[in-house]
Amino acid sequence: MHLTDSHAHLYSEQFKPDRLDALRRAQDAGVRTIVMPNVDHSSIDAMLELEAQAPETCFAMMGLHPCSVTRSFEQDLYEVEAWLGRRPFAAVGEAGLDLYWDKTLLAGQQEALRIQLEMAKKYQLPIVLHTREAFAETAALVEAAQDGTLRGVFHCFSGTAAEAERVIRLGFKLGIGGVATFKNGGADQFLPGIDLQHLLLETDCPYLAPVPHRGKRNEPAYLPLVLRRVAALLGRPEAEVAEATTRNAAELFNL
Repeated sequence: MHLTDSHAHLYSEQFKPDRLDALRRAQDAGVRTIVMPNVDHSSIDAMLELEAQAPETCFAMMGLHPCSVTRSFEQDLYEVEAWLGRRPFAAVGEAGLDLYWDKTLLAGQQEALRIQLEMAKKYQLPIVLHTREAFAETAALVEAAQDGTLRGVFHCFSGTAAEAERVIRLGFKLGIGGVATFKNGGADQFLPGIDLQHLLLETDCPYLAPVPHRGKRNEPAYLPLVLRRVAALLGRPEAEVAEATTRNAAELFNL
């Protein structure tokens, strides 16, 4: 099977001791394509270096993570757009809203997301959305910007069935990761009945490792555990889910 990890921070410092080994383990597990979201200016060099080392496997995005939005975020977005105009990227991202840690910067996060939604349209790229305790606010901004050309994925989706339907109506994908394997992860409440065309698989490594590795460092080689859970909830063969989600990622990110 050919699997695509549609959201992996494999360039993270946590992989510094064994990054290339982690890449080999991923390939041994059938994960042949890894799409890497940017965080902010500090992550660009490491991300692009890994992409250059493994150009057939690793593909970079360019964006500003909501948790990196400060009161001077405009300068960060100037750099994001400069990169988008300089060379191809798989997507704008990861962008979005995060109200888990700090609600005082909501206005700045919203403006940063609006700008990145416009960048996605301008450069005809998908946008990868991070939303934590802010689904309604994120979806509202996407709905306001949707002109029929916006596309992308709500990554690490673990919402309700109604929220999943809202994402699908927007023309966006649902990114399913390790949380789906958690006992109370909620995937059993929204995944059954979802058509495969709306799904991507991801790890979000080094975060959110699936069971039985929960609490440890996550890595792309664990993606088959997510595949197994998704296939079980959908009542579909693992090979079919792998093929469909890989095709979805290839079409979305133009891989």
